Amino acid sequence: MTAQRMVEEQIVARGVRDQRVLDAMRRVPRAVFVPEARQDRAHDDRALPIGCRQTISQPYIVARMSELLAVEPTHSVLEIGTGSGYQTAVLAELARTVCSIEVLPELSRTASDRIEMLGYRNVTARVGDGHSGWGTEQSFDRVIVTAAPDVVPPVLVDQLVMGGRLVLPLGEENQVLVLIDRTPNGTVKREVMPVRFVPMTHDTSGDDHGGEQ
Repeated sequence: MTAQRMVEEQIVARGVRDQRVLDAMRRVPRAVFVPEARQDRAHDDRALPIGCRQTISQPYIVARMSELLAVEPTHSVLEIGTGSGYQTAVLAELARTVCSIEVLPELSRTASDRIEMLGYRNVTARVGDGHSGWGTEQSFDRVIVTAAPDVVPPVLVDQLVMGGRLVLPLGEENQVLVLIDRTPNGTVKREVMPVRFVPMTHDTSGDDHGGEQ
């Protein structure tokens, strides 16, 4: 299956309409982010293992979350869970800058190598604990999380600019994709759809990571 067929049959057919997201999904070579042994299945409508007991999310989920995030070309984006780097690359097509945190050094290194190889210069990636956010005074227009915490980490809301948006899966057994807007009157939360992601947990070094199952 080609990227064009993937977009038309799995993404457009299921209601994603944001043209910038669709174009990004066509441009980013998904097979680059999939282990060599599974590259012939790279465009399948399912999550695929990428090593380290993690997965690359199915194309539709990447597109849907990206559309919900509503990224503009001037935006800065914080991504919690670099994983394979595929979602990162899609965000790099959409945003001015992307800062991405990954708990597993091996995944972070591999993803960074792929992103650099593809020529993206607006991505900063590092190993760290997603519960702590970027850990600086920096704020972001958009935040996306690719693992499911039990509750929304407050620091991720705090690091949003006023008018900013957070998209993340939330819950344990019955997870739901949640959209949160930060407004002058507080946060506005909307539940979007059921999902299934691995938990967002602290490891022994205080870091965390997840990916869609």
